[in-house]
Amino acid sequence: MLDLRRLRLLRELKIRGTLADVAAALSYSPSSVSQQLALLEREVGVELLRKTGRRVVLTAQAEVLVAHTAELLETMERAEADLAASLTTVSGTVRVAVFQSAALALMPDALTAMTRDYPDVRVEMVQREPETALYETFARDFDLVIAEQYPGHAAPRHPELDHMELTQDAIQLAVPLPGQRYADISSVAAAAGAAWVMEPRGAASRHWAEQACRRAGFEPDVRYETADLQAQIRLIESGNAVALMPELVWTGRNVPVQLFDLAEDPQRSIFTSARRAGARRPAVLAVREVLGRAAAEVRRPSSPQLHQQ
Repeated sequence: MLDLRRLRLLRELKIRGTLADVAAALSYSPSSVSQQLALLEREVGVELLRKTGRRVVLTAQAEVLVAHTAELLETMERAEADLAASLTTVSGTVRVAVFQSAALALMPDALTAMTRDYPDVRVEMVQREPETALYETFARDFDLVIAEQYPGHAAPRHPELDHMELTQDAIQLAVPLPGQRYADISSVAAAAGAAWVMEPRGAASRHWAEQACRRAGFEPDVRYETADLQAQIRLIESGNAVALMPELVWTGRNVPVQLFDLAEDPQRSIFTSARRAGARRPAVLAVREVLGRAAAEVRRPSSPQLHQQ
């Protein structure tokens, strides 16, 4: 009988690409991974890996095993979920990947509610960019991901993952308060000559913001790049930049800038994804339920700095 742990290593190699990455993901040494895969080759009696330069590639026979391994792992995950559902208590660990503004706006209240309502569930949270986190959830690094999708910018889709809407989040123009540089700007078009702060290239928010500026007739002067929204806010409130900001970032804090609604009222979608095989696990359902409550309690910031274009 084939060893499922070794089969999983083969699938991990397919997903992650190198023996070193497999070792890092599973807390093994690269030599241990190599030895286990060599044992698997002897078990099946056919070549599974071929060297190409410094890398190894899977043979056609290895690809067959990987496809069956994925089915086996899904079956085991469904069995574990059904077993957990048969118990009278909700327990276990849920590993959650979350992007920054959701971590700031949703997770504190959600974690408080989890501790109160589901004390036997351990929630582990790691901040990740949504595109990376969706893939890592498919790869079994996480059980649940909170991700985002900007208008006209589809998030990556993995057939093994489900997609559950959490909330909608308005995107607004943020400029400094009166008395600061750029304070007279009240629309994207009027910000053609301003310095902009945006996330690094490759982020969905960066692509969407650049397109918004181009639709307004100009190429933005992206003078500052940072994935840290708190740093972006400081640059805006200090009069050094303007930005297109998600409304969720102001949850639970004073708004130190002027906010202007955009003409078409663009909304980013915030959603959760889990592997379909494990989505019915009670601990995962509990985290999703609590996140839904936290999202429902988030309200539009009541600020004198909020304007309509």
